[in-house]
Amino acid sequence: MTDATPDRHVVIVGASLAGTRTAQGLRTLGHTGRVTLIGAESGLPYDRPPLSKALLTSDWTPSAIDEVRLVAATELEDLAIEYRSGTAAIGLDTAAKLVRLADGSEVGYDVLVIATGAAARPSPWDPGSGVHQLRTLDDARMIAGRLALKEPVVVVGGGFIGTEIAAAAVHYGCPVVVVDPVPEPMARLVGPEIAGSLVGLHLRNGVQTRFGAGVVGIEGRAGDLRVELSTGEHLEASTAVVGIGSVPATAWLAGSGLTLDNGVVTDEFLRAVGAADVYAIGDVARWPHAGRAQAVRAEHWTNAGDQARYVATAIARGTAAAYASSDYVWSDQYDWKVNAVGWRDPRGTSVVVGDLEESGRTAVVHLDAEGAACGVVTVNWVRALNQARRRLLAGEPGTVIVGALRQLL
Repeated sequence: MTDATPDRHVVIVGASLAGTRTAQGLRTLGHTGRVTLIGAESGLPYDRPPLSKALLTSDWTPSAIDEVRLVAATELEDLAIEYRSGTAAIGLDTAAKLVRLADGSEVGYDVLVIATGAAARPSPWDPGSGVHQLRTLDDARMIAGRLALKEPVVVVGGGFIGTEIAAAAVHYGCPVVVVDPVPEPMARLVGPEIAGSLVGLHLRNGVQTRFGAGVVGIEGRAGDLRVELSTGEHLEASTAVVGIGSVPATAWLAGSGLTLDNGVVTDEFLRAVGAADVYAIGDVARWPHAGRAQAVRAEHWTNAGDQARYVATAIARGTAAAYASSDYVWSDQYDWKVNAVGWRDPRGTSVVVGDLEESGRTAVVHLDAEGAACGVVTVNWVRALNQARRRLLAGEPGTVIVGALRQLL
């Protein structure tokens, strides 16, 4: 149970989607106290998914960048949200309720919301130039500039971000090779049932793959890189983009008394363990997921927005219900739309409905070890996604969901 605190000063660290939506939500829900939003980057808050999707292949005009902004300066002013940008939080004193900033100042709070997200896992290869990682707007701009040269690109990491960057490189006309030490990296994302079809999509668009091979070294400079693989092969490239996962941005919380374990550990109400009046949301939060019966840190856009709404409501009006995740994620792969809701139980089974080769659309229904439906992945089939999503929320048996999707064919 959380109690409403409508007149207290709420400080939100992290001008991410989660942080920005929390600030907006507080005002929408009638919070009358001070709201301070702190962002490490200069400029207005922006949305991150477009960085590897539409924005990466855009014309980079001011209007294109405005499209990814989460909030306008006038709205921040109208909502009386104090926005401090360009200054990172470097420490937290939970006893004194103070956030220390890199410019030497301190900000006191009554309620603190940690929304600092996650940072790209540092690349172990740093030849001096030519190796890039994607996490910020500036990163995306630099990568787009390199792709515009239409020169060879090596993408290290076959996850959603890596494959979306590969698709963008193809759009620019670059020769592209995607490298991943896992023999079938797409299986991590969509399951083995349709992973091969997604790989085939990239191959048909001209992407080369080196799956089952790790990168042991990158040497040279921008425009003349030599990427050495564990197989002994060497790849020549002008640019390398490394996407090998991320790490929660919790370094600034060392010594704060909060429980840090692959993120800020929270209870079922997203309250940080180890201090009063502190919440953690978005990519940085690790909370007890009721469905999976384990602690989860989810780096998904939908989860960040859901948690922002939940915490804004808890602060402004109170809540008696534990946070429940919608578990939804999507990816654009060329003209294919991949959507997933729920999760895949590695001990369970999966049922494929539809045939990508025949109809260009498919769904995979995931069943847990007891046979209950726990997730669905769809490709190019929004109607199936929407129906499966409703049925999952209603707790319908897996056999019923599979039957309903087959009827849609």
